[in-house]
Amino acid sequence: MTPGFLFATGIENSSPTINGGSLRMDELEKCGHYRYWETDFALVRDMGIRFLRYGPALHRTWLGAKRYDWEFADAAFARLKELEIVPIVDLCHFGVPDWIGDFQNPDFPERFAVYAAAFAQRYPWLQLYTPVNEIYICARFSALYGWWNEQLQSDAAFVTALKHLVQANILAMRAILEQRPDAIFIQSESSEYFHAENPAAIGPAEQINARRFLSLDLNYGRRVDSEMYEYLMDNGMTREEYHFFLDNHLKHHCIMGNDYYVTNEHRVCANGDTLPSGEIFGYSTITNMYYGRYQLPVMHTETNLCEGPRGDEAVNWLWKEWANVLRVRNDGVPILGFTWYSLTDQVDWDVALREDRGTVNALGLYDLNRNIRAVGRAYHKLIADWREVLPTQSVCLRIPIIMPEDQRAAWCDARTPRRAGHGNEATAAPSNA
Repeated sequence: MTPGFLFATGIENSSPTINGGSLRMDELEKCGHYRYWETDFALVRDMGIRFLRYGPALHRTWLGAKRYDWEFADAAFARLKELEIVPIVDLCHFGVPDWIGDFQNPDFPERFAVYAAAFAQRYPWLQLYTPVNEIYICARFSALYGWWNEQLQSDAAFVTALKHLVQANILAMRAILEQRPDAIFIQSESSEYFHAENPAAIGPAEQINARRFLSLDLNYGRRVDSEMYEYLMDNGMTREEYHFFLDNHLKHHCIMGNDYYVTNEHRVCANGDTLPSGEIFGYSTITNMYYGRYQLPVMHTETNLCEGPRGDEAVNWLWKEWANVLRVRNDGVPILGFTWYSLTDQVDWDVALREDRGTVNALGLYDLNRNIRAVGRAYHKLIADWREVLPTQSVCLRIPIIMPEDQRAAWCDARTPRRAGHGNEATAAPSNA
């Protein structure tokens, strides 16, 4: 059965390195998932959620060139299939194995594509993928701010990380499509905006606002504007590399995943420094900007807020984000899903994983003891209230997703297109349902 609206959550699997590469911030370990993974999957099902942003730890699974340890992934994905939960497979989330090094390594894209192909071949029932998560954020935090992985702070390092991450994403999409021709890619990316603090800050703000689009421009084969073209060329991208991105024609396999947090908007000073601004435009306004640029179906792929002393802060944020989703739909944008990220509380995200403090961030539908939070109860009710309403009362998408329970159906093979040259029609197309 093809689903209507995609209500989702995620299990946080960030794994960047810090301290010069000597310490890995493995959120699956910090949040207890390796111990409680079966309980976690049961909680997803109990919540009434059918879609889960999830992936095995890359550094534990990808051991070397064509060397893999599938033991944990085999057990985890088998259980998800039994529970009829559809994974949106998150293959690379802010970190790579030690043997790769970091995102400055030019061998990373080709080698990652080999890993993606091996993964898709091993788990042929999986259809939805985010090959590389939040490319812009990963490149910015690793190579411009100096927080993670290579811990560099230069435009040249940022452009190098950016191009390698996007190349890896594109090559992985190609590799997955060879194994699963009807694969759909939900490209989770941070949707941001930078506000000029004063007239002198207008120029710097415009430049940063142009830079925020680079990962998606390159991923979707869209020509960048002239200032960003010069920026890329001045910082190490070659014309050949740029045309690799322009010649990429995989956009019709993609859904644009827009992530939004209260931290996604910024004040820009005259010298180009940025400060938190809090929510000014909000998700609906910024998502309309991104949709206008790329004209792709949209999914709200991440949001959360800490439960504070009153106990209702996260609940109020959930309803605000949901109101934004409905506003986007009413504006005529084909938005097909919503995600509270993540299933459980997280650890050390209050310092963006820059330090190993062990601080629990109360961001989850459940706490780390797997007790439901107020926002978990609110999300469960939201899903129950809206699941049957949205497909019949507003513009939605008919998405060609084959659910786990249908994988063995005779018509499944008939619906799965065979790859013939470049012809591959697995597009999420708008429709009035």
